[in-house]
Amino acid sequence: MGSFLLLLRRSTCSRVLNIAAGALAIVVSMAMPSDAGIVTFGSDGNEFSIEFVTIGNPGNPANTTGPSTAGSVGYTYDIGKFEVSQDMITKFNASQSLQITQDSRFENSPATSVSWNEAARFVNWLNTSTGNQEAYKFTNNGVNDDIDLWTELDTLDYDAANPYRSKRAKYVLPSYNEWYKAAYYDPINSQYFLYATGSDTAPTAVASGTSAGTAVYDQSYLQYPADVYQAGGLSPYGVMGLGGNVFEWDESSDDLANSSGASFRGLNGGSWMSSLSALSSSSRYSDYPSNEASTSVGFRVASLSSDVAVPEPSMMVIGTLLGIGGLFGQRRIKR
Repeated sequence: MGSFLLLLRRSTCSRVLNIAAGALAIVVSMAMPSDAGIVTFGSDGNEFSIEFVTIGNPGNPANTTGPSTAGSVGYTYDIGKFEVSQDMITKFNASQSLQITQDSRFENSPATSVSWNEAARFVNWLNTSTGNQEAYKFTNNGVNDDIDLWTELDTLDYDAANPYRSKRAKYVLPSYNEWYKAAYYDPINSQYFLYATGSDTAPTAVASGTSAGTAVYDQSYLQYPADVYQAGGLSPYGVMGLGGNVFEWDESSDDLANSSGASFRGLNGGSWMSSLSALSSSSRYSDYPSNEASTSVGFRVASLSSDVAVPEPSMMVIGTLLGIGGLFGQRRIKR
């Protein structure tokens, strides 16, 4: 009888360990890059699609070694896998009256010479054309006019922590923290890298391509940026072109206060002409929001599509193991 009970305990313990291992595997898989899906905008002959990647691990620690404390985001969100392309701007311009500035490049080239204000107009249209609330408050009709702040009078939209962005919006320009996390944070090892290729080693400079550990930088001005689908290796989350190809606007003001619609806005990541230092997680630049003169500045879109709070992986493990432990304890009592 004793040998039978010993065998039974060993069998039960083995099953518990297997279940716990499975729980850990699930948590690890949640930290892996995952495509959030492809969303189509526009209609008829002016349709285009944006592929989004999920940036999970809410509540991750901030990086305190950059130009400012950055990268901590308390919620799950999605970000465009690729930069916004010329083709998307062409189809936006064909879909409504406001016309965004365009460079004369190829349809899959990144959209450049787009001011922050114009990028915000583009994002607003992504929202309204899909039945969502505008992200940014424009009270003037000029495509390159500055935004107004959301205020307490805008009860449904005002967020005291970020008066730039409506809290009801689905599509937005990524904030500095959202952009930074997607570029430099490693969700598997919970650490920040120096470059958006998931490494502290300098990426290999290329004119175009998708090989791991490469980035489009240190090229001649006449080379022009690579197509958005050939803009170098991926970040740890699986996002392309966050280092090099073209600088990208972020939503946040240069002082991160978001207290004036005319404040300089952040620029990140470097361009195809940049030296290595511009690609570093310790670099951030800025420009005034109406500047549409730069042929090396583009942007990408973020999506706040996940409304369900996701528990931290560590808490999921603890909860799962506690549940298993309780079940095991109940079984022992019954026996």
